Amino acid sequence: MNLLNLPKIYSLVAVRLALGCIILSTLRFFRLQVRDQFGHQVEAFFVILTAVQFHLLFYCTRPLPNILALGVVNLAYGYWFKRKYYAALNCLIFATIIFRCDILLLLCPLGLELFLTKSISIWGTLKCCLWFALLSIGLTVMVDSIMWKRLLWPEFEVFWFNSVQNRSSEWGTHPFHWYFTSALPRSLLAAYPLFMLGIFLDRRVLLFILPVFSFVLLYSKLPHKELRFIISSVPIFNLSAALAANRIYNNRKKAFWKLMYFVMIGLLLISLGCTIITFLASYENYPSGHALKYFHQYGNVANHKNEQWIHIDTFSAMNGISRFCESDFPWRYSKEEGIPLEELKQRNFTYLINEHPSVDGFKCLFAVNGFSRLRLQYRYPLILLVKEPKVYIHGSARNKEVLSRNWPGCS
Repeated sequence: MNLLNLPKIYSLVAVRLALGCIILSTLRFFRLQVRDQFGHQVEAFFVILTAVQFHLLFYCTRPLPNILALGVVNLAYGYWFKRKYYAALNCLIFATIIFRCDILLLLCPLGLELFLTKSISIWGTLKCCLWFALLSIGLTVMVDSIMWKRLLWPEFEVFWFNSVQNRSSEWGTHPFHWYFTSALPRSLLAAYPLFMLGIFLDRRVLLFILPVFSFVLLYSKLPHKELRFIISSVPIFNLSAALAANRIYNNRKKAFWKLMYFVMIGLLLISLGCTIITFLASYENYPSGHALKYFHQYGNVANHKNEQWIHIDTFSAMNGISRFCESDFPWRYSKEEGIPLEELKQRNFTYLINEHPSVDGFKCLFAVNGFSRLRLQYRYPLILLVKEPKVYIHGSARNKEVLSRNWPGCS
């Protein structure tokens, strides 16, 4: 992208497209094993349930450690279904050591189940997995030490911070049941009741559910919780839901099952509606990214000779602005945290992008709306996405050149 002199945002699009293709290809690998194990109809329902869920597909292109781990976990699920147990364990070891240490909470229950069912042996595990673990540690230490310019094993530091020091709560906490009462219902939608039903309708799925359910249960002990932490559990829960949907579909002509069939169709339609609404809301949920884009359009002047400093506050940095959104000279960017509002005018910032409608020493140039809430109404459309100003762009009151331009204004 640099060689072609394309904007940085093109690099972000390319990276996210590549990551999305990789994650979807690993999900396809798992889907093919579902077909071989349970048949074409279960495979079809697995695809339908996955397609009408927002969060799994939304996260597929996000360059986060959890998502990089998700791709490898999907491979592990596929090898597990193919009865290549040591390959499955190696995938989870790789994901644990390099991408996300908390996959250990999935690796241990799965390894224990395979050992108790005599699918693997202790000697076989040591022979096949120990050298792979050491190789993975060597790889991550070598690469990340070069990147961070110090001797480093990133996931060990994460493990130490989260588990040994138990400091993850510094980033916020949720109650123990949050994954089961909030995160999973939102991510699975129609598949949530169906997955629980699938456990009772098809005993074959129980051995696949137990390690993944244990993963979520063990993770619930950690005070800090986010949906992306357990995103790796969604494919297996979707499988259980697909088995339930398949049983309901096959028996739909019988009296009781016919009612279940109509309920299932209703749940799928509700899931689709929720996904569409969530998609529309998420599009409006990154106002600072739009703000910086508009700012570059409005503030781009060809004869700039001096650097123009832009301060980006924490809220804006968390809601759409990344390094990929930045432009070259004359723009310089600061994300320095902890600066009191009254101190900003004493710094050499030409512009501010933040969540405050007014800042002493600066004039508000324009504001960008973001998603606020949903509102029900008795006319079309029944559901309205309410937006309100979320991010404000301010210009220094001392800079007459900035104030003389034709800005949209904040009214």
